[in-house]
Amino acid sequence: MTLIEEDKKGKVKGNVDADIVLQAMLDYKKYDKAVVITSDGDFYSLVNHLYKNKKLEIVISPYKKTCSSLLKKTAKEKIVFMGNLRKKLEYKEKHR
Repeated sequence: MTLIEEDKKGKVKGNVDADIVLQAMLDYKKYDKAVVITSDGDFYSLVNHLYKNKKLEIVISPYKKTCSSLLKKTAKEKIVFMGNLRKKLEYKEKHR
């Protein structure tokens, strides 16, 4: 599958969102749960379908302020924001 193509003028054009959604549905029976990393409302339909069919593990959004309100409503309790995970994920050097 080609995710990035060039138009007639050589400008890079991506159909990444649509391609990811299509691939997720083509592979639907091959996975138990999905982890979706996005803030983009273009993934609303996919997240909605996965949620309704109990295949959505979690949506990870990089930043709460820029996350689509539609995505937030759709993912409900299955959405986390990277900003909220900083203390859990950051590296802390051990003092000897």
